[in-house]
Amino acid sequence: MSLVGVMALTAACGGSKNHGTSSDSKGGSSFNAVATSIVNPSDKKGGTLNLWGSQDVDFLDTARAYYAFAWDLQGLYARTLVAYPSKPGKDGLQLQPDLAASMPTVSADGLTYTFKLKSGLKFDDGKPITSKDIKYGIERVFAQDLLPGGPTYLIDDLDEGQKYPGPYKDKSPEGLKSVQTPDDSTIVFTLKQPNSDFLYHLAMGSASPVEQSRDTGADAYNKAPVSSGPYKVASYVPNKSIKFVRNPYWDQSTDTLRKALPDAVNVTITTNADDLDSRLLAGTADLDIGQAGVQTAAQAKILTDPKLKAYADDVPSMTIRYISIQTKVAPFDNIHCRKAVIYAANGTDLQTARGGQWAGKLATNMLPPGVLGADNYDPYNLAAGQSQIDKAKQELAACGKPNGFSTNIAVRNNRQKEVKEAEQLQAALAKVGIKLNLYQYDGAQSASTVGAPAVMHQKQLGLNVFGWGADYPTAPGFLGVLVDGNQILPAGNNNYTEVNDPEIQSWIADAKKATDPNVVAADYTKINHKVMDLALYLPVVVDQSLNYYNPRLTNVTFSQALGMIDFKALGVSDGK
Repeated sequence: MSLVGVMALTAACGGSKNHGTSSDSKGGSSFNAVATSIVNPSDKKGGTLNLWGSQDVDFLDTARAYYAFAWDLQGLYARTLVAYPSKPGKDGLQLQPDLAASMPTVSADGLTYTFKLKSGLKFDDGKPITSKDIKYGIERVFAQDLLPGGPTYLIDDLDEGQKYPGPYKDKSPEGLKSVQTPDDSTIVFTLKQPNSDFLYHLAMGSASPVEQSRDTGADAYNKAPVSSGPYKVASYVPNKSIKFVRNPYWDQSTDTLRKALPDAVNVTITTNADDLDSRLLAGTADLDIGQAGVQTAAQAKILTDPKLKAYADDVPSMTIRYISIQTKVAPFDNIHCRKAVIYAANGTDLQTARGGQWAGKLATNMLPPGVLGADNYDPYNLAAGQSQIDKAKQELAACGKPNGFSTNIAVRNNRQKEVKEAEQLQAALAKVGIKLNLYQYDGAQSASTVGAPAVMHQKQLGLNVFGWGADYPTAPGFLGVLVDGNQILPAGNNNYTEVNDPEIQSWIADAKKATDPNVVAADYTKINHKVMDLALYLPVVVDQSLNYYNPRLTNVTFSQALGMIDFKALGVSDGK
């Protein structure tokens, strides 16, 4: 999930040294307590949760959202057959039934999954949630021409050659044939091949139910998506605010994963990250939805004040901050020009731009530690964190550009740390004659900007500052979408480098067929090595972000599945 960053998905992995993770016996907070405990546990209802952010969601439409914090917000209004519980550490990675009455029955060949739904499930208009609504929600994912942006794993899982075009163009009464609904409480999935990751795909918001009668088209539906959860969208003003109020038809007896404590949840978007930090420290904002870390001034205040530090966290997440190198934008169609950028970069300066040691450990490849299949592969000696000028110049000569060249780098203008990264890279590349021009854009428009290859080509965006968190806690869940040539999309693309390497594709195919996690991991170790050998990415850090939360918050815990604090668990102790 992009962070995204990102937005964006963020399981336990290595990072900079552990700075403490204990909490006191009364459930109070201490630095990083959210990593291993639920801080300030409570069942108290009432009040308004005030979330702020420096960037809007990419989409509220669950079929289209890909930012991690957008997925986190979906926990308020979108339920799925299975979901992650609000628990710290590995316990939070164990999928549990949500809309489903129990975990599925799976056929001996691993191809058929049968679910029974709970009774009493209702949408926010009072209509019952049926298996057909879940099927329709999944069918919408197939309409990539109209609804680009979100994860597309379900297309690969469920298209058995039907080449289903989505519900808007499909004229058959049966719809997507690989999903059957024999009655309103039963749904049966038939996969084209066994896939041990399928349940993780069903846990994404893109598999949540949608009432067909309320599907009002791409733009209109995005502003008022249906609710199957405890809250519904009362209003959405893009780049300004989102207001959630209670869904009067949600029944706690059907939902073991959500307490739904606040009466309302408000999201406010500001363009000033320092102002957001000030509001957090003043207590007028409860939490930054982006969870990308406070800015330098706030960081200094938090780390020098024990009272503030007790309500801060810097938990390693399954996220890598990186700079992608686009193979379809000259001169990066030449591997030596790509390697020149990697060798010229100064990793320590890039880390400093993100916040120094608090930003995380320098990354040397594109699989974060903690993911099965990750290792310490470092073909460019990135662990040293220094520019390698002589090697960069050698690569420039090899690519026929001994005096350097000019290129553009895309960077989100509402992510100050990313802008600083781009500026640091600009300074480093200038030392070997590479002129780097910054192209700044609104991060909420990522899907139609850097996520559109045609735009990347047109604007000659050779480099792109971004971050990626695991969509789910396996190697395919992290690296697959970034390097799979079958997932290069006209919009909402995340394979920014546009790599479509036959050997990588063969390993991806082998991994999809495997049921042994160790076999999958071995395939992705090879994929990761080749991705680095091809110089497709400049990994920067395995992400950690120093964040602060309001002491009035209850049930605060870090979700490894999301790579951030779990919004759906939160309450407020003062009832305001």
